[in-house]
Amino acid sequence: MAKESKKTRGAEKASYAPRLRELYRTEVVPNLQKEFGIDNVMAVPRIEKIVLNVGLGEATQNIKLLDDAAEELTHLAGQRATITRARKSIAAFKVREGMPIGCRVTLRGVRMWDFLDRLISIALPRVRDFRGIQTRSFDGRGNFTMGIPDHLIFPDLDYNKIDKPKGMNVTIVTSAERDDVALHLLRGMGMPFRKAS
Repeated sequence: MAKESKKTRGAEKASYAPRLRELYRTEVVPNLQKEFGIDNVMAVPRIEKIVLNVGLGEATQNIKLLDDAAEELTHLAGQRATITRARKSIAAFKVREGMPIGCRVTLRGVRMWDFLDRLISIALPRVRDFRGIQTRSFDGRGNFTMGIPDHLIFPDLDYNKIDKPKGMNVTIVTSAERDDVALHLLRGMGMPFRKAS
């Protein structure tokens, strides 16, 4: 009986395909091929991973803040967050080398697509006075980083259990080597970039 349930669970997992991944395959890939003259489907830029990062300078005084942030990030991402530590000592900020100062999660595969879908279709529209994302946050190599000042825009989190809103960085790493190609890729996925004025 247990073997059958494992088989059915495996079949359900195999049959599930994230909505954004299907959009990427059916619409975004042909558009990118046409726009940039890419013949080989394997050469079309894709999203490789998404990194979520929460930095907490206050964690030097109160370590409980860091534990809460790691737990919230774990709940948000669907996988365990890792604690990040200071690489060097900075006396002005009262930070010593090796001191825990933040947490992060790297998402790939199905979890990456699901998180991106929630970010684009649920979280960003909940931002007050939202006018679109700035396009100047690309790094020159096709990767995009955006700051979210309040992580409570995600409805997954329970407001009653959170004592303090926290900011976070979302970095989308693509295989595109140029920013204009990455912008076209992310715009095709539905990322609400601000129109150039």
